[in-house]
Amino acid sequence: MSKFKKKKSGDLPAISTASLPDIVFMLLFFFMVATVMRQNTLMVQNKLPFADQVEKLDKKDLIMYIYAGKPSQRYQAKYGTEARIQLNDKFASVEEVQQFIYAERESKREELIPYLTTALKVDEETNMGLVSDIKQELRKAEALKINYTTVVGDAMQNVN
Repeated sequence: MSKFKKKKSGDLPAISTASLPDIVFMLLFFFMVATVMRQNTLMVQNKLPFADQVEKLDKKDLIMYIYAGKPSQRYQAKYGTEARIQLNDKFASVEEVQQFIYAERESKREELIPYLTTALKVDEETNMGLVSDIKQELRKAEALKINYTTVVGDAMQNVN
């Protein structure tokens, strides 16, 4: 005859690690989808003005960004405190805007070129003279679709 053993009440069963790889891959995919990589390092101060009638642009890959504003704190020693233009990841002069537009057009497929939009991200402290110079260079490059990037809010906040 066989002996029967009593179950010990204090022992816990071992933790199953069979679903552990599934959990790891779910977390990996979540962070891959939720993470947004910044395209450009912002080298200028960029406190955008407020506007109340704002439309969101759909296709981010058809937008060419031009930043304008005072250099941020870490660049002021080298570039001063006067408003500057940033194209991609470098400071540029007004004359380089036209060449930047041509280079961006070259990097896109030919059928997308008519849909390209130039977005101006201009700091609220920047004087309008620099913006006018940029717009003149955009006219010379025949980049006539311009978008001014703003923050949603009451436009009267800009006056203060």
